[in-house]
Amino acid sequence: MATMPKRVKHRKEQRRRIKGNATRGNTVVFGDFGLQTMEGGWISAATIEAGRIAAQQYLRSEGRLYIRIFPRKPITSIPLETRMGKGKGEPQYWAAVVKPGTVLYEIGGVSAEAARLCFNRLAHKMPVRVRFVQRRPA
Repeated sequence: MATMPKRVKHRKEQRRRIKGNATRGNTVVFGDFGLQTMEGGWISAATIEAGRIAAQQYLRSEGRLYIRIFPRKPITSIPLETRMGKGKGEPQYWAAVVKPGTVLYEIGGVSAEAARLCFNRLAHKMPVRVRFVQRRPA
């Protein structure tokens, strides 16, 4: 099930640059372990969902998975073999914009080894480099 916003102010958005590191959403808050990006990029709704399914299949019923990103950027494209001009293309999919340091997924209620193995499976599906992080003691 591809996630997307219920409503948006503008149907099409400009691309923009991804500058700097994440200052928000860069620490493990809900679970005990997290998957953190090491570079910026776009992660499509389909990729986020594929990661969620892979994690749920690995965890079965034990533990809890938290998804910390949401795809709110429409990505447009024009059809192949279309000549120049005639405006901007139609929205094709939705993507989440992530900066270096953003925590993508979190897991709670499982051992560190199980979380590491689960995030290993997710790392293969991600279009950006990621690393395993733990919650800091309060």
